[in-house]
Amino acid sequence: MNKQEQRAWLDQTTEAIIDPQRQIIDPHHHMWRTSGLPVYLLEDLWDDTESGHNIVKTVFMECGAEYRTWGPEHLRVVGETEFVRDAAIASRGKGKAEIAGIVAHADLSTDLGLLQETLAAHEEAGQGLFRGIRHGGAHDPGKNLGWLNATPRANLFSESTFRNGVELLGKLGYTYDSWHYHFQNNAYTDLAQSAPDTTIVLDHFGTPCGVGEYEGKMDAVLVEWKTEISRMAQCENVVVKIGGLAMPVNGFNWHLQNIPPTSDLVAAAHRDYYLHTIEAFGPSRCMFESNFPVDKLSMSYAVYWNAMKKIAAEFSEAEQHELFYGTAARVYRV
Repeated sequence: MNKQEQRAWLDQTTEAIIDPQRQIIDPHHHMWRTSGLPVYLLEDLWDDTESGHNIVKTVFMECGAEYRTWGPEHLRVVGETEFVRDAAIASRGKGKAEIAGIVAHADLSTDLGLLQETLAAHEEAGQGLFRGIRHGGAHDPGKNLGWLNATPRANLFSESTFRNGVELLGKLGYTYDSWHYHFQNNAYTDLAQSAPDTTIVLDHFGTPCGVGEYEGKMDAVLVEWKTEISRMAQCENVVVKIGGLAMPVNGFNWHLQNIPPTSDLVAAAHRDYYLHTIEAFGPSRCMFESNFPVDKLSMSYAVYWNAMKKIAAEFSEAEQHELFYGTAARVYRV
C-alpha cells in the first residue's frame, strides 16, 4: 500500500498515550527515498515520533540507502552516512526527536586496510554521529521465508576474515550490529565469544520466524529460541534491541488484517519474547526499538510504544529507564 493507504489503515486503531512524559531513545529506525516500502524521511520520522510519546533521540540503522554511485566500491556506502548526517543536522533544535547517532554499513570481511579506510570515511562524513557498523548475517538457505537475505554467505559469522573485522570495530571503539534469523542464533553467539572486546548488538531478538517452513510452528520455535537466547546472554559483550517482532517474517500476520492490532494484542502476543530476554540479559543490556518504518507494516508508532510500556509495567522505575533510555544512551553514546 502507498503512504496514504497505510496511514488510513493505521488510523483505524487509536489509543490514549500511556506515560507520555517518559523520555525514550529509539535506537533503531531507517530512512530512505527508494525502497520497497513508502518513502521515509525526516518529516515521516517526526510524523511518527510526534504521535504522543516523548521520543527525544533516535539512532539511524543502515538500510542500503543513498549509496554513492561514484568512487571506490568500498567507499560507496559512505553516501548513506552523508544522507543521514544531513537529516540529523536538520533535526536539531526543533523540539522534536533528534537523530543522535548513525550505525552505517561496511563489509567487515574485506581487507582490514580497506575496512579502516571505510570506517575513517564514515567517521569524517558523520561529523560526530558515527557509532558503529551493521553487517547483517541473515541468510535463508532455502529461500522460503519470503523475506530478505542480508548476505549470500551462509556461514558469514564463522568466517575468520569477518571475525577479524568485528574485532577491529571493538579496538576502534565502535559497535557491531546484526540482524539474522533465529536458526542462526548459536552461530551469532559463537561470533560474540570470538570478539569479547567488541560490543555486539543483537537486533530484533534474532528474528524468530513464523512463516515458510516455520508456519504453524511458532511455539516450537519459541522453545528453541529461549534456550539459544539464554546461552547468548552468557556473553557479557552482547546487548539486545528488543523489538522488530512485527515484520511479516515473524508470522503474526497483522499486516494482513483489516484493522491493525491494539497495544493489548501486541503486548499479549509478544510478552514472552520480551520478558525472557530481559530476564536473561537484565534491563541494563536491553533496549526497546521500534524498527520503523518496517514494523509500521503491522502497527502504528503510538501503539508500538504503548505495548512496550504495558510489557515494562512490572519493572521498577530504574529498570524501565534502562529499557527505554539508559541502555541505548550508553551503548550508542547518545
